[in-house]
Amino acid sequence: MVDRRHLLALIPIPFLVLAQAELLASVLSGGSGFLLLCLVIGLRVLVWWVHRSMAHRAAERTRVRLREAFLRSPGTKAGEVATLVTRGVHDVTPYVVGYLPQQILAVVVPLAVVVRLAFADLTAAVTILVTLPLIPIFGALVGAHTRERTARQWAALATLGGHFLDVVKGIGTLRAFGRAEAQSTTVRKLAAQHMTETMSALRVAFLSAFVLELVATMSVAMVAVPVGLRLLDGGVPLHTALLVLFLAPEAFLPMRAAGAQYHASAQGREVLAKVPAHTESTGVTPPDLAQAEIVFDNVSVRSLKNFSLTIQPGERIALVGPSGAGKSTILGLLLGFVRPDGGRVLVGGVDLREIDRKAWLEALSWVPQRPTLVPANLSSGEQQRVALAKALDRQQAGLFLLDEPTAHLDAETEALVLQATRDFTKGRTAVIVAHRPTLLGEVNRVVTV
Repeated sequence: MVDRRHLLALIPIPFLVLAQAELLASVLSGGSGFLLLCLVIGLRVLVWWVHRSMAHRAAERTRVRLREAFLRSPGTKAGEVATLVTRGVHDVTPYVVGYLPQQILAVVVPLAVVVRLAFADLTAAVTILVTLPLIPIFGALVGAHTRERTARQWAALATLGGHFLDVVKGIGTLRAFGRAEAQSTTVRKLAAQHMTETMSALRVAFLSAFVLELVATMSVAMVAVPVGLRLLDGGVPLHTALLVLFLAPEAFLPMRAAGAQYHASAQGREVLAKVPAHTESTGVTPPDLAQAEIVFDNVSVRSLKNFSLTIQPGERIALVGPSGAGKSTILGLLLGFVRPDGGRVLVGGVDLREIDRKAWLEALSWVPQRPTLVPANLSSGEQQRVALAKALDRQQAGLFLLDEPTAHLDAETEALVLQATRDFTKGRTAVIVAHRPTLLGEVNRVVTV
């Protein structure tokens, strides 16, 4: 789900760090190489700029994938989905741009520094090797508290976003029954709870940053002070002492940065943990719907109990029955938004759960009962017509699913929609949830649920 191609741009960084320290030590100890030093510094800046540009593009691709995954995930509450696809996906950016690269650098750069110093000054290399683990150890101790507080903060935000969305959707009903003010109080309480959890997470983040900086500073001092004393006694050449002093901070810097980015990306990791597991998996290619029959084999879920139905290729089926009988659930099963508790849905003999989800959704066209468009500044009838037009434009679709497609249309518009639907469904399999009698004349078979 996360795009990691930008990490390849980090490959030159360890070599440039070593080259910069070598040349800087050489220049300050009276040697040559000033122009080459300027070139290396320029290359280091250029490589980092290229990496950052690639990282932001990778973050954008990751955000797009996450939005698609959350919008297609079954069983997720509308309020939580709204929070995930807006605030949530943007919180992933620090994880992709900052934390992932620093994870790589926190391993590679210290290793390169220790290997180089082992040949220049073994004592300094051993000191760095001993003190380096202190940063991840202290970071892990503080990080355990950070994860807990971040999880609570995100839960509070999701609750606030979901409740606020429900209030907005039902504001007319709340006003009619005089409950709007009570809900305003509830929203304020939820907002205050979110603020409390956020401040708690920030306190831990600031504390951990202080701890990591203190540990890193003391570790560098443990390397620098002995080298300085040995330099005064003539026990180490000036070039070697300068090399140690320049490389020691470089060894600890990526780990300090990784610790800081860990807290900055905490919410992003919480969001990634909510990605449905099936969105990453790839299944079998969907069968050709022009030839594959669809079979509901003794399916039980929600209000449906032991439901069986066979739909032939190219057949148009109308589902009728009382409200709550399970008609929309049948469409949800075909879309993959609902998973059966018992039984199977077979497409061309293949269990729908084994079919690649993305490829399956691309092979069908769907009009929900209440389509929602963003921004939602259209009437119900206008939204219905736009949704139908978008569905009829999917010429590659072999399965057409409609949930009361003419519920919000007048008689004249309904006649136009029925004609367009009639032309579109020729040679295609169609399943229509029908309440109006006019729809029953457009199908080959009526199934009572």
